[in-house]
Amino acid sequence: MKMRSYILNNNVKIFYFSATGTTKKIVTGIAGGLAESSGGKAVVNIDFTLPDGRKKPASFTKQDIVITGVPVYAGRVPNVLLKYLNTMEGNGALAVAVVVYGNRHYDDALIEWRDILESRGFRVIAAGAFIGEHSFSRILGKNRPDAQDMTRAADFAGRIHQQLTASLKDVKSLSVPGKQPYQPYYRPKDKNGNPSSILKVVPKTSDECIHCGLCVSLCPMGSIDADDESNITGICIKCCACLKNCPVEAKYFDDANYLWHKQELEIAFSSPRREPEFFL
Repeated sequence: MKMRSYILNNNVKIFYFSATGTTKKIVTGIAGGLAESSGGKAVVNIDFTLPDGRKKPASFTKQDIVITGVPVYAGRVPNVLLKYLNTMEGNGALAVAVVVYGNRHYDDALIEWRDILESRGFRVIAAGAFIGEHSFSRILGKNRPDAQDMTRAADFAGRIHQQLTASLKDVKSLSVPGKQPYQPYYRPKDKNGNPSSILKVVPKTSDECIHCGLCVSLCPMGSIDADDESNITGICIKCCACLKNCPVEAKYFDDANYLWHKQELEIAFSSPRREPEFFL
């Protein structure tokens, strides 16, 4: 089957989780380049970052080309998303698997994301690992994805388009880096080098809070009390959407193990600059 007719007749969609906007920027850039190469198609946006976006399973068809994106948390696909992701219905749609990480490493996240997509009925034809500003930090991957990253995203879109306009035979499992079984989630250490846990750590709120409610509306877990922004009612995944978007910088962390882990990451992984990787 010739893919030129396939791509011109198919829908380009983006499907992503992006608490601080980095993953959204990458998948939007890839999809925009692909849509433009395919005759200026409109891109359909499916954002499952907020709780309302995960109320119903996402369903696709063989007529869809889906640019899918998730952030890397502790070297893996965020475990809080797995229940929802395992309700997806790919139904033979083509998929591009994208992960975005904060300049440390993506470890087994990309192979895990590919496996999840394939298990849900997608045909994964390409994959990419991109860099975005780390959720914990304004130093790690600072201001990324930047212009250079977006140029690479456009290049990636062009390579995907070339592949789609060639002949498509049986789509085999795409080879990407990673281990099976997946390695455990990356675990931080305390100052003494002992494993520590920051799972129950939650952000604090200073008296500078102006009660605008922005953090409430941005929390992917719906865990910030609308009547009292200082009250965390559920799980915190440390996405830092509340910290990075607060107009008066009233949100902060003061847990010693969290701050030590953040400092360790910034010292060890601020440089060298890691670059996007593509697999087709």
